[in-house]
Amino acid sequence: MDYLPVFLRLEAESALVVGGGHVAARKVDWLLKAGARVTVVAPQLSPALTTRADRAELAHIAQPFAPAHLTGAAVVVAASDDREVNAAVSEAARALAIPVNVVDSPELSSFIFPAIIDRSPIVVAVSSAGESPVLARRVREQIEALLPARLGALARFLGRRRALVQRVLRPGARRLFWERLITGPAAAEALGGNEAAAQRSFANELRGAQSESSNATSGSGLGEVWLIGAGPGDPDLLTLRALQVLQQADVILYDRLVPEAILERARRDAQRVFVGKETGDHAQQTRINELMVGLARAGKRVARLKGGDSYVFGRGGEEIEVLAAAGIPYRVVPGITAALGAAAGADIPLTHRRLAHSVTLVSGHAALDDSLDWRALARSHQTVVFYMGVAQLPRIVARLRAAGARGDLPVAIVERATLPAQRVLRAPLASVAALAAREQVAAPALLIVGEVTALATAAGLAPAIGAVA
Repeated sequence: MDYLPVFLRLEAESALVVGGGHVAARKVDWLLKAGARVTVVAPQLSPALTTRADRAELAHIAQPFAPAHLTGAAVVVAASDDREVNAAVSEAARALAIPVNVVDSPELSSFIFPAIIDRSPIVVAVSSAGESPVLARRVREQIEALLPARLGALARFLGRRRALVQRVLRPGARRLFWERLITGPAAAEALGGNEAAAQRSFANELRGAQSESSNATSGSGLGEVWLIGAGPGDPDLLTLRALQVLQQADVILYDRLVPEAILERARRDAQRVFVGKETGDHAQQTRINELMVGLARAGKRVARLKGGDSYVFGRGGEEIEVLAAAGIPYRVVPGITAALGAAAGADIPLTHRRLAHSVTLVSGHAALDDSLDWRALARSHQTVVFYMGVAQLPRIVARLRAAGARGDLPVAIVERATLPAQRVLRAPLASVAALAAREQVAAPALLIVGEVTALATAAGLAPAIGAVA
């Protein structure tokens, strides 16, 4: 470790910046955010620094640097475009044991500025020890994507209640309480901006913690369930919110449409339970419901992870009915539904001003009964997407044709959408079932019906009708 990571408290302390250009302005921004009293030494200032000086946000000494300028400084930054001046600043600061940073010259610096993620009072710093600032910024971006925008608000919410918790809970119980709180409903509500609801959840948790017996084997109260849409398959299409809650879950109940690459992004020590259903296994949903309720009552944070979106043919509506009836807290995290992922992966716009004015999502299982308005589905100037329709493809085609859909209507089958093994088959409606049989199409696959499916072909972005991509 080339540098010891530390955080300097600069509130009301004097900070000297030598240089008046754009680089100096960036350093001034951070110093002012930290509460420092900034003085800039430079014959001229950039427009941004001039504006700050005019607003009395900093002091300006319009002179070349002299060692006397260091008097009283708690920290110094050399950011001029003259290497000799920067070296002189470094030498003078080191002689006085004042921490000094020389921009782009770690050999002249006693400290360096890291890449910073500011969710004050939560601050994360990333450094490459000056070796690769671009790489450090990239790491910062990846970490920043994982942190909720309102993380600082949560920290302040918790900080205002520390004294109360210290008064009413013994030291050992405090740690368990805080660990449970920051991953429970109170934290989620504070992150969502609902402080009143967060306070109610906090009070409930605190009452529960006070009433726990000293010999309890677990400090858990009632848990909760998250219904999480895992998206169409590509793990990079997982939403940020889904990734955040997967990192908090104690147990993950996942179906067969969730790939291993997505499970790998969950909390490492979370228990994984496969709950995929076989065709016709209606009892499995009852077992899933019982698992969710039982685990939540045992104090577990349960992630019910489904392919696509929970509310689009994912039985999410049925599951929240069960959870609500059992008094189990739940939250829904939307995902990119398969129709959107498949369309994007196959270069198929689901709507188009000339060709499709509406989109209809249909369960392929409905082909087995008369509950659908097939005449409406067979109309022109729309796009119809059939989920779970591979097994019923000949029946779907027959019903559409009988309802008036023309045989040369362009359609596409997107198999394993967004995954490396994705295939796109394009054909006229009349021959798509034969093409799917010949190519041995298997689930997961979606059938997209409508003129829009031919657009990518017409533009030369996809193989011709009847071909496989």
